[in-house]
Amino acid sequence: MSRDREKTNHRAEQFAAELRELIQEIILRGLNDPRIAGLITITGVRVTPDAKEAHVKVSVLPEEKQDLTYHGLRAASRHIRHQLSDLIRHRQIPQIIFKLDETLKREAEVNRALAQVALEREARGLPPSDAPTPPTPPDQPEGGRTP
Repeated sequence: MSRDREKTNHRAEQFAAELRELIQEIILRGLNDPRIAGLITITGVRVTPDAKEAHVKVSVLPEEKQDLTYHGLRAASRHIRHQLSDLIRHRQIPQIIFKLDETLKREAEVNRALAQVALEREARGLPPSDAPTPPTPPDQPEGGRTP
């Protein structure tokens, strides 16, 4: 029983990977929707167990184009599904459901915050937080003077 489940999971993962690659290719070739612009990356695809839906996570840069591109992709999902049916030999092509992947945005915010902290430390004359602090020799007290 668990062997059948492993086969099913492996097949679903393969199918999701194939969908990710083909959807990315379709988007790169271009869609006739002026709303779809910027750097669009498919960051993940999850296919439901019944293969009726494929949840496609997308990242869009620059951030200003994200909302408009997202709406354009949602509007183009039926067209993309139709193109997939020409490219994939599968009995059922899932409905494409786009979702924005906020991971890269959050990662950029964390990196900006870390850079800000580094600048503030530098302005105060403190060493960078990743710089090792020199150890105090065991024969010297904390103040650095010998008695």
